[in-house]
Amino acid sequence: MDSKRQQKFARQIQKDLGEIFQRDARSHFEGAFITVTDVKVTPDMGIARVYLSFLLVKDREGTLELIRGKTKTVRQILANRIRHQVRVIPELQFFLDDTAEYAAKMDALFADLVIPPAPAEEE
Repeated sequence: MDSKRQQKFARQIQKDLGEIFQRDARSHFEGAFITVTDVKVTPDMGIARVYLSFLLVKDREGTLELIRGKTKTVRQILANRIRHQVRVIPELQFFLDDTAEYAAKMDALFADLVIPPAPAEEE
């Protein structure tokens, strides 16, 4: 269970990273539309696990590796935005968020499911 401080810090990082990926650094990532779906922060606020979702991208793993390669640049841009609000700029770890794919897979499984009608009960 995250503390309120961790949750507030994670929301701030999610908001700022979202703006960075949408506006500031979009050209760095081949014009991919990148969404920050979730951020989890360690209790010491030293590491932020950032979950990303991609649109208009054919090679999601390749784009994720590109982002991981530019982690230092993204962290510097983030530091310039939040340096007056926090003491420590967290290390960023990027992960692929496959929640949408998982939900689509579950929907397809449920759509294919055939449930026979219940037998009629006589009174």
